[in-house]
Amino acid sequence: MADKKVPIKYTSRDFNSIRNDLIEYAKQYYPNSFKDFNKASFGALMIDSVAYTGDILSFYLDYQVNESFLDTAIEFDNVVRLGRQLGYKYEVSPSSFGAVTFYVLVPANSNGIGVDSDYIPVLQRRSVFSSTNGNSYTLTENVDFSKDSNEIIAAAFDESSSLTTHYAIKAKGQVISGELATSLVSVGSHTPFYKTEILADNVAEIISVTDSEGVEWFEVDELSQDTVYVPIRNTNSDSTSAPFILKTLSVPKRFTVIKEGGSTFLQFGHGSEDQLTPEVDSVQDPSKVILKMHGRDHIVDESFDPSNLLSTDRLGVSPANTTLTIVYRANSVENLNSGTNTIVAKTSVNFEFPAALEGKVLETSKINDIVSSLDLTNEEPILGDITTPTVEELKHRIRNSFAMQNRAVTLQDYQQLVYRLPSQFGAIKKCHVIRDVDSFKRNLNLYVLSEGEEGELIKSNNTIKRNLKTWINQYKMINDTIDILDAEVVNFGIEFDIVSNSASNKFDVLELAARTLKNKYTNYSFALGESVFLTDIYSILNRVSGVADTLNVKIVKRSGNKYSQVSFDIDYFTSPDGRYVAIPQNAVFELKFPLVDIKGTVR
Repeated sequence: MADKKVPIKYTSRDFNSIRNDLIEYAKQYYPNSFKDFNKASFGALMIDSVAYTGDILSFYLDYQVNESFLDTAIEFDNVVRLGRQLGYKYEVSPSSFGAVTFYVLVPANSNGIGVDSDYIPVLQRRSVFSSTNGNSYTLTENVDFSKDSNEIIAAAFDESSSLTTHYAIKAKGQVISGELATSLVSVGSHTPFYKTEILADNVAEIISVTDSEGVEWFEVDELSQDTVYVPIRNTNSDSTSAPFILKTLSVPKRFTVIKEGGSTFLQFGHGSEDQLTPEVDSVQDPSKVILKMHGRDHIVDESFDPSNLLSTDRLGVSPANTTLTIVYRANSVENLNSGTNTIVAKTSVNFEFPAALEGKVLETSKINDIVSSLDLTNEEPILGDITTPTVEELKHRIRNSFAMQNRAVTLQDYQQLVYRLPSQFGAIKKCHVIRDVDSFKRNLNLYVLSEGEEGELIKSNNTIKRNLKTWINQYKMINDTIDILDAEVVNFGIEFDIVSNSASNKFDVLELAARTLKNKYTNYSFALGESVFLTDIYSILNRVSGVADTLNVKIVKRSGNKYSQVSFDIDYFTSPDGRYVAIPQNAVFELKFPLVDIKGTVR
């Protein structure tokens, strides 16, 4: 048998074909020793076992091959991994942003007219507050109650003299979801491409990384990037309009953040600190770089990339024999959004009194009264967190991100750029870019929507819009102008009329038809400008068991306190043949409450 060339059918991959091939093989090559092909025999058991094993192996082989390509992958984690290979970074833990209004009671001066300026406080950044649903929010900036833009009103009076004793000062500050935490990581001898995990869930942002010597390590998008932009406080006369100056900094000590399956890792470079000095000495002064010119027979440097100043191929250095102090911000809950007037509690508050820092003596009782008088609320929703995109949505973003190549030229590039907004600056649920036909220039209208506390579509707050503006300016074409606008939400409902089979219970058929539509549209998310096709609803209802025919399907506008107040004429936007209901490109359909917005009748 060893010398025989046995033909093998490699196309047989399922249980039946493998089993039939094994039986034919036994009949042909073992006719004397294997004769019992009864399905109840021991030999049939062995053949079935081998065929079953072959079927399982074929299935996993096909599955693994499919999961290796973006077009055929269905596992969310595999799609994220394939996207990372194409340069797309999926932000696992977005952040929510918003403005919080603060109130404090400050004593009046000696004559009762005006605030005693010595007791005007500054609420320190990194103070923590909480909402009624358990979310935590950290203050991202100092709130100075002495600014001229703050509102001041008389709040308390002396009953005998009627003089004002206390004034209420109103100020606003920006908050971000999550709380700060610290992790200490001991690093031993040098390891190329050292990688460490932060043992915490829902890590949203790495604030800082410093080693035992107090040297700061900088986060970069990729390890090949060895320069970062850092803000330097502006001490010039125009500091009011521009508080910081943007400077470039060469950073051989750098790391990149990798998020995989809910875990967060810090990845460092290949080189060691012993190789750091030669790298720094090789930094070129842009003014001294000699470019290649016609008629010149020598070249100092053929190219000069301002994002790559260090002449090295080691992708930065890796820490060794030190302890890294990692300060990060993590979210404690899944839903980070909060509605209006829900942030009311003080978790950790830090005040500073500039007069005390200048050496003035302040009364402790008055300071305690000011600290305890702090009150707060959010006059607008805290937004930015969005639900996890579907696999198909993620694939679409990955393809657009790969085609964008870190610059925005087409409308699709701008749309993909919006979805790539770093998670620490918030997130946009839906966006659509339209060329402004009324503009003589290359003006674009960018319509955006965020996600509310309960998953509903809601207008983005000003903080996210400002972050989005800053983000887009890095990539847009120099002659493009962009207006960031609010998209409109149109809430609708579905009403249908069906006929049941005579043999079926019509009420059971009605319930099944309504449940089928609810399952379809509960997880379905319309895109901006996407029409509602009545033909799809007819097709879904006609496939329901027990439905003989669908007589009528109608799209109705929903309005009221819980719905959007946008005026929308369903009849006007219905196509002449009644096949679909269109919608303007700056609006989106939303079936907000499928359980009550889908109604039907049966005959």
